[in-house]
Amino acid sequence: MISWRTGTVVSHGSGWPGATELVVDSDDGVTRRALAYDRLVGRPAVGDRVLLNVGAQARGLGTGGYAFVVGLPDRPPADAPAGPGHLVKARYTPVQSMVLGVDEQESPHHALLEDADDLAGLPVVVADLHSALPAVVAGARWAAEHAGRPLPRVAYVMTDGGALPAWFSRAVAGLREAGWLESCVTVGQAFGGDLEAVTVHTGLLAARLVVGADLVVVAQGPGNLGTGTRWGFSGVAAGDAVNAVGTLGGRPVASLRVSGADPRDRHRGVSHHSRTAYGRVALVPADVPLPVADPLDGPPPPDRAALLAHVREQAVALCAPHGRHRLVEVPAGGALLEALGRTPVRLSTMGRGLDADPEGFLAAAVAGVHAESLRASSGA
Repeated sequence: MISWRTGTVVSHGSGWPGATELVVDSDDGVTRRALAYDRLVGRPAVGDRVLLNVGAQARGLGTGGYAFVVGLPDRPPADAPAGPGHLVKARYTPVQSMVLGVDEQESPHHALLEDADDLAGLPVVVADLHSALPAVVAGARWAAEHAGRPLPRVAYVMTDGGALPAWFSRAVAGLREAGWLESCVTVGQAFGGDLEAVTVHTGLLAARLVVGADLVVVAQGPGNLGTGTRWGFSGVAAGDAVNAVGTLGGRPVASLRVSGADPRDRHRGVSHHSRTAYGRVALVPADVPLPVADPLDGPPPPDRAALLAHVREQAVALCAPHGRHRLVEVPAGGALLEALGRTPVRLSTMGRGLDADPEGFLAAAVAGVHAESLRASSGA
């Protein structure tokens, strides 16, 4: 279950809000890259003894390739100040923590959310992978700038299909620092956001009513889990998120997971994750933005033309008259690609950057472009 190690902190690496990288000499003779969540375990100092969980690191998992600090046995942090809040995240585990939920009785926002039931047409982009987040926001901002509109006020609702602590995400930290993201709302068992909520539904309502967002992105935290089976992947929840948006009167925008570089056939073109989540799980109609060649760029190279044709064929199967969703063509050309290159955080999906797999990021960006057009048409 857990692979335990003890060791001594020898240096600090980089850090960002909520997380500190460390180099630890563990007692088994291995020097390890470790991560401490400051608000859970305190900030280890050089020379501190630490208790580590090295299970994911030992298995060579990509996103989870850290040793995680579980505690400082010789210098535990002081108790948190007494305060309101009884939402327990990571429940019934040794690292469970108590937070104040935006929707609970002790919250100053409880009365606002108590009977809240309407997103009032708020555009909400739903994505499978966490790596789509900066690309969606970049697309929305580019569209607003291109049209001479005010930039959107964006909230991110982070579900619990991947990382549970929002602090693990450098993308969230970087987007917040750059002013591209107004707030992060962590829902379900995810925690560490600017606001905490019990469900996706109250997280969405808080994004509109508390944050004042006029555009929302819903996606799991870093660390998508897949098994190579039809149903065994954490992105199934993207379909549930579409249902939540539609039920609450929002405008769901289903961002396609696309790749032109993934070596696995099931993820080439439109991933089977998107096809299953939106085609089988989502029961309310959503807009499905389809990246198409930008006529301003001239004819695309043959390999890109073939990929876009394959993506179209797969996306059409999700949309009327074959499926329940609405197909929306959005040009994805050089101007949008340049905008993606100016994002304040590194773009990376499944270990591939913008140059290695541009179509994946363009597919997410056009979802942001379309969501921004919905915001503009609503007068927000």
